[in-house]
Amino acid sequence: MRIFIAGGTGAVGLRMVPLLVAGGHEVYGSTRHDAGRNTLAGMGATGIVMDPLDARSVQDAVAEAEPEVVVHQLTALSGISGNLKRWDQDFAMTNRLRTEATDHLLAAARATGVRRFVAQSFGGGWTYERTGGWVKDESTRLIADPGKEARGALAAIRHLEDAVAISTSSIHRSTSSTSDGAGLEGLVLRYGNFYGPGNAASRDGAIGELLRKGKMPVVGGGTGVWSFVHIDDVGAATVAAVERGAPGIYNIVDDEPAPVNQWMPLLAEQVGGRNPMSLPAWLARPLIGEFGVALMTSVRGSSNAKAKRELGWTPSYASWREGFRTGIG
Repeated sequence: MRIFIAGGTGAVGLRMVPLLVAGGHEVYGSTRHDAGRNTLAGMGATGIVMDPLDARSVQDAVAEAEPEVVVHQLTALSGISGNLKRWDQDFAMTNRLRTEATDHLLAAARATGVRRFVAQSFGGGWTYERTGGWVKDESTRLIADPGKEARGALAAIRHLEDAVAISTSSIHRSTSSTSDGAGLEGLVLRYGNFYGPGNAASRDGAIGELLRKGKMPVVGGGTGVWSFVHIDDVGAATVAAVERGAPGIYNIVDDEPAPVNQWMPLLAEQVGGRNPMSLPAWLARPLIGEFGVALMTSVRGSSNAKAKRELGWTPSYASWREGFRTGIG
């Protein structure tokens, strides 16, 4: 197949490209700069310079690739401050990529006759409702209000997921031509919290640095549940979604959602930090905000049962316990 990866030189794109090339696919990847074209060429793919926030640039890039599948991996996660009270500010560009760039890519996909559209979303914990069981599947509703610090980020995630779902539903509304959306299969991948080389939960990443310096405490008992996934497993799962699986939403996480009070001490140990201190929620709230307290105390993890069953994907690191010890980077 001919496959176009928007964000081909990003964290996930770089994992996907070698797998897709090895599988015999013809791969194109977008990059912001000419240097990225060389990176992609070195992996056997063709790089196309594209501005994802410019509709014409996106249209031209997708038209040049003439893909059967478009994969949306556009984010802007470098330089995240780690200040939970500034979540929306830190994710401002990523929010634009999940809204404006998503719309541009979908329009270009329809115009070019793309068959399949795979998009990155998030399912590591904080987006789901914080009631009932501690592990959620894809049928669980997203939370109505995540806290004022992350309302913009949630709105962007909703926009992306709704836009892809609407494109998929057009299969049933129209059969006249691909140009009006008929035949476009949309898959949304709700990734867990990344760990591994080059990511926040690694020795050199933002979370790793905070833990190593003793600046990330366990708040309010640490009962909030997070779901993790190794970056290599993210790449493999995304390739599976390119090649197979019905339209819909899939949680891409490992087998063991975990409360903060379990995963944080182990990660601190692996990055060379001390056992994290504990803070009561009332004392931490002025420092990390309501959203930060929720991340530590009430967020829910995700189940990967659907992805394993319908995509035929199994994480090579079944648990963060093993992954933190041997694959942290």
